Amino acid sequence: MSEHWQIGKKNKKSFLKQEEEKAILVGVIYNNTEEEVKTYLDELEFLAKTAGAQSVKIFTQKLKHPDSKYFIGKGKMEEIKNYMEFRGDIDMVIFDDDLTGKQTTTLEEILEVKIIDRSTLILDIFAKRAQKAQAKAQVELAQLQYLLPRLRGLWTHLERQRGGIGMRGPGEQEIETDRRIVKDKIKKLKDTLATIDKQDRTRRKKRDEMIRVALVGYTNVGKSTLMNLLTKSEVFTENKLFATLDTTVRKMVLGRMPFLLSDTVGFIRKLPHHLVESFKSTLDEVRESDLLLHVIDISHPQYEDQIITVNKTLKELGAGDKTTIYVFNKIDQYRENYFDKLLDEETKETILVQLKEKLKNNYGENVIFISAKEKENIDTFKDILQSLVEDKYKIRYPYKTHYW
Repeated sequence: MSEHWQIGKKNKKSFLKQEEEKAILVGVIYNNTEEEVKTYLDELEFLAKTAGAQSVKIFTQKLKHPDSKYFIGKGKMEEIKNYMEFRGDIDMVIFDDDLTGKQTTTLEEILEVKIIDRSTLILDIFAKRAQKAQAKAQVELAQLQYLLPRLRGLWTHLERQRGGIGMRGPGEQEIETDRRIVKDKIKKLKDTLATIDKQDRTRRKKRDEMIRVALVGYTNVGKSTLMNLLTKSEVFTENKLFATLDTTVRKMVLGRMPFLLSDTVGFIRKLPHHLVESFKSTLDEVRESDLLLHVIDISHPQYEDQIITVNKTLKELGAGDKTTIYVFNKIDQYRENYFDKLLDEETKETILVQLKEKLKNNYGENVIFISAKEKENIDTFKDILQSLVEDKYKIRYPYKTHYW
């Protein structure tokens, strides 16, 4: 069996080593533009950095469709191999798309380094970041579900055996044994998560009379920073992807209105399907919330694409129709990135007013610019939030004023 996956062993180490490894990134242009693929590879580079790898070279190739054997073309594979031989210090090649077990094995045999696809990289980061028992179990479940259909492709030693007398049976039996082990572990993890989910539902029922607000958004947009600012808590923050995996819930009061505010895991493009499925119980805080605070990094060049990704994921979770405040964070960084230093203050303000009007036309009236880091426009944001929370209480308790 491939050394990448050790089934049934405790204290599993992260897929990537602790020390920084050197990596090549590979993207294929077949259903998108070169500009889009460049953006995707920038994100992949950030993912690699978060996992502990240093990206030293990026390769792209335009294809009608990915090659069934190598994913990339044979010529591009030879180009990568020649570059690796020239460098002599490459530890892995990371693909921005998912590979089959067979493709992974074939590429590893030819390039003689670890081959990692996007989903494997994200799963590794999640495994590294998970702290609580529930998050750890959810990540392990997603890893095993991702592994199961790829087991055959990872059994490289079977293909080196000749067929015929004496060579039938045992190898296949070993694969089936591993499949059974994986399926048994999946069942145990599902049972464990079902028990935890039942306990969580009981806890949530006790909080049902309070309005619940959830922070959602693309990863690394500043949700946890905003959570800390609003609730004076100490949720872990870092300029890396998926800094927060475990849902944090805090009580907050604005005016005389108390409510519960939760910080949830960030979304990302091509988030592995099994990971979304595994984290659905954690994301119940989103599904059962009364109001969403959709935090967006307005300084990011592709913030509109990120909004689309988040809204699509929310729809998949059954939370796409909830009342939402679009919180455009990092407005200070936006000014720094896009405003010419020679612009006068009046012109800058006019540009921001026009941008806000455009965003209101696209996303509705509940749009605000803030900087959680610099505490800019937070009072106005709190006023909007308080007003919407009060509206929710009036709907829930139409015949009485409810105080805590």
